[in-house]
Amino acid sequence: MANAGGAAAAAVAQATKASGVIVSMEPEEFQRLLYRIPEPVVVTAQGGAFKKHRQYLTSYRGLAFFTKSDTQLHMPSGAEVIAAKSIWIP
Repeated sequence: MANAGGAAAAAVAQATKASGVIVSMEPEEFQRLLYRIPEPVVVTAQGGAFKKHRQYLTSYRGLAFFTKSDTQLHMPSGAEVIAAKSIWIP
């Protein structure tokens, strides 16, 4: 049983390495960032088991930016929005 816990921890560590840097930010800052990106690509999903929220993910200058919000964020014109089943952040 101890090996399963170690294997799970190793898998999470590997996923973190593979995903690079993920910057978590407040929804307002995330939205301001979107307006600085020409033609942003935004992945969005609904999350939360008890209290539903929206999750957003985009990239900018080699970094991934993530936020979650109780309300839907306004996207800039020209944004490509991709609806995902879920977003998993290690």
